[in-house]
Amino acid sequence: MFLQIIALIGSVFILIAYFQLQRGKLARESQLFNAMNLFGSCLLTWTAVANRQYGFILLEGAWALLSLPGTLRKQGQK
Repeated sequence: MFLQIIALIGSVFILIAYFQLQRGKLARESQLFNAMNLFGSCLLTWTAVANRQYGFILLEGAWALLSLPGTLRKQGQK
């Protein structure tokens, strides 16, 4: 049950980021958008590892790694 809650929280972070992107409230390059994706995908990767779901480990791990540069980038830098 605990891992299901963690997975739901991770999914919500990713979905909120994309919802805000679609509404024009966040930019694709913004640190907040990337940080929300990074945090959500890290939580989902954790649950995938715990459940030995190798396809999701690959997907969410890659998602986290792809979100990392945008999260670490200084505001206004491209």
